[in-house]
Amino acid sequence: MKILLVDDHAMLRGGLKRVLNEAFQTAEFGEAEDSHQALIATLAQSWDLIILDISMSGQSGQSGLDVLVEIHAQRPRIPVLMLSMLTERQYAVHALKAGASGYLTKASAGAELIRAVERIMAGGRYVSTAMAEQLASVMDRASTDLLHERLSTRELDILRLIASGMTLKDMITHLSLSCNTVSTYALAW
Repeated sequence: MKILLVDDHAMLRGGLKRVLNEAFQTAEFGEAEDSHQALIATLAQSWDLIILDISMSGQSGQSGLDVLVEIHAQRPRIPVLMLSMLTERQYAVHALKAGASGYLTKASAGAELIRAVERIMAGGRYVSTAMAEQLASVMDRASTDLLHERLSTRELDILRLIASGMTLKDMITHLSLSCNTVSTYALAW
């Protein structure tokens, strides 16, 4: 099994590799620390699974969701497990709609990571039990009642940055986008 680990934190990639190597001893690993490296690695080799961070820093300004869309367009048969520190269900929904095979938070235990990989490698999809309950709760009420659930992925990213207190100038730098682009997304809602 060949697994590509994509995260901007070397320590996290190392931890993922250690946990996965204990369960899948013959697995081979590749690493990428940003969207550019991830896309090059995706095209350069054949992977059985890509584990992709949803929030990556870097000069390209691409989020993990942006990279997921590009990977899915170029190599649609490679399953992608999104890994995130974000527990909000709208990120999971966006990731799954964009073609992810699973969504797992970084707070998950190693055993859950192993279950996710096993399920995805068997051709299934994976979300944690807690996330599945959140997603199921949406079925109990109309999701259109909540305006933030109508936002695009980029709009949601910008809303999250505004809520964290980030200035427009900082958002432009962080996302590597123009002032007009950030303003357009911010004004969309």
